[in-house]
Amino acid sequence: MTLFERQDAVRRRSRRLFVLFVLAVLGIVAAVNLLVWFFVGQVVAAGGISTLPLLAFTSAAVLLLIGGASFWRTMTLRKGGGAVAMALGGTPVPPDTQDPNLRRLLNVVEEMAIASGSALPQVFVLEDEPAINAFAAGFGGPDAAIAVTRGALDRLNRTELQGVVAHEFGHIINADIRLNLHLVGLLFGITMLSLVGRHLMVVRGRRMGQRGVAGVVLFGFALLAIGGIGQLCARLIKAGISRQREYLADASALQYTRDPDGLVGAFLKIAGVPAQGRLQAPEAEEISHMLFEDGVGLRGWMATHPPLLARIQALRPGFKSDMFGDAVLRRQRAARSGLDEDHALALAAAPVLPAPDAAVRISPPAIADALGQWRPDDVQRAQAIAAALPGVLERAARDRDEAMPLLFGLLFAPDATVRKKQCFELAARMGERMVGQAADYAERVHGLHPALRLPLAMLALATLKRRARADIDTVADVCTALSHADERIDLVAYGLAELLRAELRDAADPSAAWRRPQVKLAAVEADVVRLLAVFAQAGHAATADAQRAFMAGLPRVLPNSAARYTPPAQGVAVLDEVWPRLDALVPKAKLMLIEALVATAAHDGELSIAEAELLRIVCAILHAPLPAALTPVRA
Repeated sequence: MTLFERQDAVRRRSRRLFVLFVLAVLGIVAAVNLLVWFFVGQVVAAGGISTLPLLAFTSAAVLLLIGGASFWRTMTLRKGGGAVAMALGGTPVPPDTQDPNLRRLLNVVEEMAIASGSALPQVFVLEDEPAINAFAAGFGGPDAAIAVTRGALDRLNRTELQGVVAHEFGHIINADIRLNLHLVGLLFGITMLSLVGRHLMVVRGRRMGQRGVAGVVLFGFALLAIGGIGQLCARLIKAGISRQREYLADASALQYTRDPDGLVGAFLKIAGVPAQGRLQAPEAEEISHMLFEDGVGLRGWMATHPPLLARIQALRPGFKSDMFGDAVLRRQRAARSGLDEDHALALAAAPVLPAPDAAVRISPPAIADALGQWRPDDVQRAQAIAAALPGVLERAARDRDEAMPLLFGLLFAPDATVRKKQCFELAARMGERMVGQAADYAERVHGLHPALRLPLAMLALATLKRRARADIDTVADVCTALSHADERIDLVAYGLAELLRAELRDAADPSAAWRRPQVKLAAVEADVVRLLAVFAQAGHAATADAQRAFMAGLPRVLPNSAARYTPPAQGVAVLDEVWPRLDALVPKAKLMLIEALVATAAHDGELSIAEAELLRIVCAILHAPLPAALTPVRA
């Protein structure tokens, strides 16, 4: 299953969820109407008055209550994954933290983000939760957040923590987190009747005193019972949708790490601690389907997660049920501190970064499997990239004040004339002091390994997202100015600036990309031709070579097109308007476009590391993350 097929499956499940929601609402409306008829309708009918207006009013009131509650909850969730994490008591992990446990967590998350080619999610710790659990939330991409309990941080070793984080990245890349937020929003409305019933029983009954109290309390109790049925429906819907997604996320984590010991070890440790995965936060029930492991103690039909034993057996088919108890005991005897286990097992990454001038062999069809499908060597490469980042630049990327000039320095062109114009644009917006800082970082990143520029930029961007909205808007404006200071700006710098702007735009409105209606290829044919022409021109100085590269890619996406290569007169700026439309392409067409870009860039059968990084940048702009490790060969 390709990335786009998995995301299509999530869209189908979203539609199925809406159908189940409608059926549940209709059932609740019918039950409340029956209740109203029982309490009031018979009296009305006895007076010779039709009960239809009463029942119609009741139906409208119930629909308004459920629909309004669902709409309100959905609107509150548009703040993104970070808001969900903080609602459960999550504390943001500072990018420059020196706490060993938190530093290890950030390193693992950063390695997974680099390996998958996806945006670096926000990271939170649930400090008051001793259980071993975690969850991912958000609409995907820049607004995604990963939260880990204090119990998981303290008890899991690095391999186990990596398995848990890889599982959560599986949910992010497969777009499960978007479906999960829809579940929270829709099902909140179904459970509202129980709250209304409880209110009538406690508040109204007390205010009315003895007169009429029995009827009000009885009516409230009946509403509470119907609301309880709504809660039951909500739990069944969550369980039916969530269980299979957990198996898929486990399989994704295994595919990413090729080491079942991580997840299996985490499952065994969960089984061996008193709290297991259960959370103490009152909001745990609402987000139970989002957790790594069951967080509220539900079993059977209402369980949102498969049993731990079943999940272990899916990862290790030879694992027998009678082995479970002994395996749990062995994990209990291990060091109680995950960091102590790391030291005992000597868990560390081995740098394997390829030479800067290495080439990459890749065929366009292979992209279909590579998108959103990372492999163990991707994780190893990500660890190597993280280890190879110069310390001074890595510290700057994590520093609240230094991340901004570092980001601008990454966008500075090597050409002196172009850089002079960029300095003028930056000075006009942020002053000469910022120009000096950015220029200093530009010198430091000059000659940096091409595979390190994008990860360094994403680290800095993650730090900047913690600043005020006005600062974020300023950064986006400056990125635009720097990438348009001169027509000769190269495509890599332009693409990086566009990616940063897209990430900042998505962070400001997390659900915007998913609300955008999809378009078909025929509607954006001119945009496709324009992008292929810029790609062909960027990699080939000679017009004849650019023509051949263009024609290598065009048939893969527009087989019947009569378009011919024309050098873009405006340089890369001609692409300014194409990105939102191309990002909205239907999945199959977007996949064809990416294959065409690969064919254009690698029409001679090879890519440089720099060209491979450019592909990763463009794929990230199109919300189709391409993994870090493409097989290096000698040029």
